[in-house]
Amino acid sequence: MDLAYIPSPSTGVIDLGPIPLRGYAFCIIIGVFVAVWFGNKRWIARGGRAGTVADIAVWAVPFGLVGGRLYHVITDYQLYFSDGENWVDAFKIWQGGLGIWGAIALGAVGAWIGCRRRGIPLPAWADALAPGIAFAQAIGRWGNWFNQELYGKPTDLPWALKISEGPNRVAGTYHPTFLYESLWCVGVALLVIWADRRFKLGHGRAFALYVAAYCTGRAWIEYMRVDEAHHILGLRLNVWTAVIVFVLAVTYIVISAKVRPGREEVVEPGAAEPAEGAEDATEGAEDTEDSASDVDGDVERDDEARAPGKNGTAEAAKNG
Repeated sequence: MDLAYIPSPSTGVIDLGPIPLRGYAFCIIIGVFVAVWFGNKRWIARGGRAGTVADIAVWAVPFGLVGGRLYHVITDYQLYFSDGENWVDAFKIWQGGLGIWGAIALGAVGAWIGCRRRGIPLPAWADALAPGIAFAQAIGRWGNWFNQELYGKPTDLPWALKISEGPNRVAGTYHPTFLYESLWCVGVALLVIWADRRFKLGHGRAFALYVAAYCTGRAWIEYMRVDEAHHILGLRLNVWTAVIVFVLAVTYIVISAKVRPGREEVVEPGAAEPAEGAEDATEGAEDTEDSASDVDGDVERDDEARAPGKNGTAEAAKNG
């Protein structure tokens, strides 16, 4: 008998009149909002302008969603293109299925476009956004809870996740891998924040630390999952992806620290320019100084004009 467990919602959709509010989509939207909000605070603290992070996110988020969906559909193509499956379901993103690897990869392309348009270095922007992305993932993982998907092996632990009978799933209690990953992502965000303050990470190293730390957790969490996946040499595809990306992230940190030590002094050109009022005040001060110089010059010329008269009077008195 199960004494305690985490219940799953009976439905992942709440109908607000004619508008269906899907739990999965809601979690993704909240996650994006948190990432942009927190990234904006960090960007301003590093000397950037308010709103820049959101402007670039307008490019990064759509690219990321497309990339995440493409990765999922390509790596789990059998769910959509096998016999008896409907390929149209590949477009039903609200039913779940976003690969973080594709989301980050293609999202970076969108961010690069946005940064290039603003004349901002992509690594600096990524550093500011890194912990916010981890927080967004922590929130987004609860979308899997709404859809009763991506759970782990059967267990009777007090925090087991209760899954109901449904398509492609068997009722029972399982490891809540969505919760494990959510908590891990919160830890990753806090790690990046601490390391960034302690070591003044720059030139993309804070983002690389986020990637490396996330991959470490994703590897062991992925190993616990029981959903269908492709295997290579006995390991799930996502485990191999996590290992490879981890090595690349650590390599980047090491090389970047040697080639570009320290942190960028300027992250957004022109953000620290003096305000218009300050410029007007400066110009006014210069005009005042010019006026004072003119007055001094007039006084000196008057003195010089009077000087010959005085000398002449003195000379006449002497001769007389």
